[in-house]
Amino acid sequence: MGSQLRVGQVFRYATGKDPGPAMLEGYPNFHHATHSPERARALLEAGINGMAKVRTADGDRRPVILIRSSPWKAGTEQTPWHDVFDMDNGHVRYFGDHKATTTVAPGSTNGNAALLDAFTGHQGHTPEERAGAVPLLLFRAVSRNGKVKGHVEFCGLGVIERAERLVQWGGNEHTTFTNYVYDIALIDLTDEDDKVSWTWIDARRDKSVTDAASLDLAPRAWREWVKHGNSALPRLRRRVARAKVTKVPEQRPAPSSPEAKDLELIYKYFDGRKHDFEAVASAVASRVLRGAGNSYVEGWLTRRSGDGGADFVGRLDIGNGLAGTSLVVLGQAKCVKLDNLVTAEQIARVVARLRRGWIGVYVTTGSYSVPAQTEMVEDQYPIVLINGKDLARELRSMARDDHGGDLEACIEHILTVRETAVTNRRPEEILLE
Repeated sequence: MGSQLRVGQVFRYATGKDPGPAMLEGYPNFHHATHSPERARALLEAGINGMAKVRTADGDRRPVILIRSSPWKAGTEQTPWHDVFDMDNGHVRYFGDHKATTTVAPGSTNGNAALLDAFTGHQGHTPEERAGAVPLLLFRAVSRNGKVKGHVEFCGLGVIERAERLVQWGGNEHTTFTNYVYDIALIDLTDEDDKVSWTWIDARRDKSVTDAASLDLAPRAWREWVKHGNSALPRLRRRVARAKVTKVPEQRPAPSSPEAKDLELIYKYFDGRKHDFEAVASAVASRVLRGAGNSYVEGWLTRRSGDGGADFVGRLDIGNGLAGTSLVVLGQAKCVKLDNLVTAEQIARVVARLRRGWIGVYVTTGSYSVPAQTEMVEDQYPIVLINGKDLARELRSMARDDHGGDLEACIEHILTVRETAVTNRRPEEILLE
């Protein structure tokens, strides 16, 4: 009781579930850290583990939902989805527990029902409504000592920002099924030294403790969110300061990895037909920009000659009506050998085309040199860089979501859809659409 869960800490999750020893095989014991005397164990047996509600003077309250992601299961028939954990930027995209073989209605499985109920509480309009909102504690399975089971990493405290119903592929027959996906904001824990105290969760399990009293034990950022609501999330979201320059080896897939094989396939597919690569680059840029929660409109591809250094055009919409604006997106696509580096001069040529209120996107199968990135940071170029590793990852996600995991079918679909969208229009005309 009273243990601390620190972000990034790996716990031993043993099958015996003995809360006695504080350490097991050199790792903190999960069941010791989450032990509440005379109460049921905290479990991570399922992906979504909603702790039983307690009846308090303020109404029924769920103490916590423990979420576990198992990356080693991703893409299997049992778990066809791929969760995204971007801890540095405080964002998790987590798929619900409906499967191709599930027979009940979407949203009524134990996990989805718990998260949809939590989402309702997280959308509360007043501090009083949010005071009893259920916290999400997120974990992901990690491999240790060559084993994929038995260890979990604590990833933080979350609030559900969005819940979306979508169609996925899965099952033995690779059929479609309906599921939910949740965008979760990870809360900043700087004031608590990146830790969550189990004392807070334990208080929420006590039916004699009011919502207000348990809130006094919550992390500061959680209390701020309860007070101000989702409008405060941008300043309360977890952010990790890091260098803005990525070393070249970190931009390339690990040798012989699935991403490396995908990138090799992409390069060979477009070798000798580099202009066709522009359609794929445009689609990937669209996915990346939309993935940050933005509204993005794909425009057109430029003709082979006279494009003046631009290969595709799009539009980024921010806000709505008078409280909004639109930015022209000018894209450059370069299908090069996988060990090639994009130089500062090549990026500068794209930047030279940008006008006020425009941004650039550079998509390549290669990598960006350190001097090129350094110049971009120092000169504050308004340009997004997508390297070969990110390109392969995004295309693989598109293939998995819409084409049953067939990467070539995904590429061919993109080329077919964009076949007629080639023109020599001026980029600023995208603002008129």
